[in-house]
Amino acid sequence: MTVLVASDLDRTLIYSAAALGLTMPDPVAPRLLCVEVHESKPLSFMTETAAALLAELTADPAVVFVPTTTRTRKQYQRIRFPGRPATYAICANGGQLLVDGVPDRDWRRQVAARLAEECAPLEEVHGHLLATADPAWLRKARVAEDLFAYLVVERALVPEEWVKALTEWADGRGWTVSLQGRKIYAVPRPLTKSAAMHEVARRTGASTTLAAGDSLLDADLLLAADASWRPGHGELADAGWTAPTVTPLATAGVLAGEEILRAFARAVARQGVRPGGEVGTLGA
Repeated sequence: MTVLVASDLDRTLIYSAAALGLTMPDPVAPRLLCVEVHESKPLSFMTETAAALLAELTADPAVVFVPTTTRTRKQYQRIRFPGRPATYAICANGGQLLVDGVPDRDWRRQVAARLAEECAPLEEVHGHLLATADPAWLRKARVAEDLFAYLVVERALVPEEWVKALTEWADGRGWTVSLQGRKIYAVPRPLTKSAAMHEVARRTGASTTLAAGDSLLDADLLLAADASWRPGHGELADAGWTAPTVTPLATAGVLAGEEILRAFARAVARQGVRPGGEVGTLGA
């Protein structure tokens, strides 16, 4: 039997320097492992303990670890995780399904057909973002994988009323808005991590799915899994969001990554999934 572990990356398993949340005294701060370099500079980190936990989790051949992210394929492939390389990865919020690092063309065609049928075109939404964003706080505007758009902003200067108006405008066109750090995402509603997770579960024959994430764009993933966790920071924590199968954690910052990986390990152990072993139940 197989357990699929689908986890969001940024601010769930890996953390930028700004997101580490190291509130403890410096002498007792956790040792960190850099897992991403960009333009010759360290960008993302895990604690060394979290790295060891992930390596142990992925060493189990009955566990399918699926990195699940809104990042583009190029951005995802900068990350160097410890442990066994992931056969499957979900990028672009479910728009790209990578198999051994290569985009699955059939999956991309299915996604494109659904987006064309169910929501306004990317060009319309991207144009609206550019037309309404204020140059005083807009730093960059990007289109990702020809699937969704996002802005890089000076967060403190962005009016809440603008975000609210954008959310209402996008909702009427079948799109979702998410504010994560310095980025404002506009994503087609049918473009979901959960749909891609279900596809990987189908291909691998996974009997149980586990998930973790911190943002509004992770909510569908957490609800779709048999059991899931969210850290004590992020959009979902700020909103007090939870559900019967979602465990809200109090830990925030990079230490939440450790707690999430421990939760995954405990859930896998409760399943009794080990080579040649019997399979228990998640709640046992």
